[in-house]
Parts: sequence; C-alpha cells; structure tokens
Amino acid sequence: MSQDAFVVALGEIFENTPAIAAAVWHQRPFDSVEALHRAMVAVVQADSDDAQLALLRAHPDLGSRAAMADASVQEQASAGLDRLLPEEYSRFHQLNQAYTERFGFPFIIAVRSHTKASILAAFEERLQNSRESERQTALQEVFKIARFRLDATLSAEA
Repeated sequence: MSQDAFVVALGEIFENTPAIAAAVWHQRPFDSVEALHRAMVAVVQADSDDAQLALLRAHPDLGSRAAMADASVQEQASAGLDRLLPEEYSRFHQLNQAYTERFGFPFIIAVRSHTKASILAAFEERLQNSRESERQTALQEVFKIARFRLDATLSAEA
C-alpha cells in the first residue's frame, strides 16, 4: 500500500491528525493491529508537548452540536450524546466550558466504554486533577479511542 493510500485509510484514527499514520507507514508491515496501535501511540508519545496539545485540541466537545469527524459522531451517538435532553445538553455545555477553561483542551473520554451518567461522573472527577495529570489522562483516552477506531476500520476492510 502506498503512503498516500495508507494515510487515507488510517489518517483519522487519531482525530484530524493524519501525520501520525504518515509517520508509521515507514515501519510497515505490522504483524498485528496491536503492533500498529503501539507504533502510532509511540509517535504521539515522542511528539512535542505542543504537538500533543494540538492533538488533544483536535477533539470535539462531548455532546456538542458542532461539526465533527464521522468517527466522533458515531462514538458520541453510541453513548446517546446525540440525543441529549435540553437540561443534559446544558450540563454538558457547562462542564465542557469549565474543563476547557481549566485545562486548555476539551474533555476526552473513550465514550464507547461509557454511558451519559458515567461520562458526567468522570467529568466531575477529572475536573479535580492537576493540568499535567489530566493531560496524561486525556492522552490515555485518545489512545483508547484510537484502538477502537483501528479495530473498527480494519474489521470493516477485512
């Protein structure tokens, strides 16, 4: 597979950051999905703080009605975040705003493992974290999301 085709196929595994797929193309072939995921995670971990922050900022607010990547739309829908009642939408909006003001990037959680209630509980709990602790937690959640996306993408192409 050419680098361009590889990036087209896997460029959205990490939200709006196709450079990660481009960077791991040179390491192929991968003997497993896990090996590909590890290589992609290693690229992010080796990136500068600014690049990691840009990756975090590429993620949409949870429960937002703004335009977002197709994968994010599907992921949020899986937790019912596309069907929030007005009071739920207001609560998510307030928490998103408080979180972004405190940490400088949106709240990120692998929603496929959660419900609306558990996401709200995680919001409340994680707002108490230090900035560095929360940045690391957010990156770990990005890695989980990437694994879900890899699994879905590669099983769809099989």
